[in-house]
Amino acid sequence: MSSSPLPRIRSLSFLTPGNYADDDPSAGLEATLRLFEYGERTGFDGAWVRQRHLEHGVSSAAVFLAAAGQRTEHIELGTAVIPIGYENPFRLAEDLALADALSRGRLQIGFSTGMPHADLMAQLVHDGDWRTFDLSYGRIARVRDHLRGRPLGSADTVIQTPGGAQRPRLQPYSPGLADRTWYGAGSLRSARWAGEQGLSMLSGNIVSGEGTDDFSTAQSALIREYRRLLGPERPGRVAIGRVIVPFDSADAVTRRRYRAYAASRHERTLAPQGAKRTLFAPDVVGTSEEILELLSSDAALADVSELRLELPYEFEPGDYEQILHDVRHHIAPRLGWRPARDHGQRIVARSQGAG
Repeated sequence: MSSSPLPRIRSLSFLTPGNYADDDPSAGLEATLRLFEYGERTGFDGAWVRQRHLEHGVSSAAVFLAAAGQRTEHIELGTAVIPIGYENPFRLAEDLALADALSRGRLQIGFSTGMPHADLMAQLVHDGDWRTFDLSYGRIARVRDHLRGRPLGSADTVIQTPGGAQRPRLQPYSPGLADRTWYGAGSLRSARWAGEQGLSMLSGNIVSGEGTDDFSTAQSALIREYRRLLGPERPGRVAIGRVIVPFDSADAVTRRRYRAYAASRHERTLAPQGAKRTLFAPDVVGTSEEILELLSSDAALADVSELRLELPYEFEPGDYEQILHDVRHHIAPRLGWRPARDHGQRIVARSQGAG
């Protein structure tokens, strides 16, 4: 083991792509819901899902998390990230507020400003010349403003409903949801905006190489810049994402498959990619001891207390459970993480009831 101290974390979450087969999406989505249940049973603090368009993944995080809220009781439910360019701010705020109310206040909402597949989708979503619309930071700010639940219209505006006259505002209003919003920051500009706005910050395994070719150096710079602009008086959270694939409890065939997966993606980590100088973090694959050795030199992870496991695409449900099991039992405790007390109590109660 390296002489470098291990990072210390207090919050452990995972992010899953929500894969499914083209001819049987319900089976894959059900498997992802079961993975959320598994994460809760084993004590994870949060379960997050990606939002994808035109792909075999969750296309509406709000809908999926509403379902996940009915299958879980206490685990945080997150989305990383919703590409804001495809969303109507008010309607999205309504959907998120409803999902949050159904989960009793457990949503964590992550946003981005990217528009994947814009050449195919943008004209289907927007009427008129979408290139002239504000599809960036301002659109996220509008969602947050709606989530605050301020009355619409003038001070004396009322609407007539079957339930009687009422002041119009976003319904349902879910207190605190506006403050549980995150931004997926991969550049200094985006980290600055997240800090200025008081959002929490997500930073995964892809960042822009601004002034450096080293991933960890670049990511640490984002964290410092975010915190500088956030200021000490605001409670913003920072979560680091890493692809961590332990195989302590995996069989030999699965171990070889995991190694091959990491090897197929390693070349992209050797130098900045493309005109934007994109930097990729290496996947962390191996035994728990090998992984802990690598994490001991992860300077960016040492700067935060929240770790989010980014589960690989196109793995099987059993692979995901095995990865979560090994991280939870062999890696996270060595990083100082412990399940919240109420999580542990519920796990014990359930196991006793099942016996």
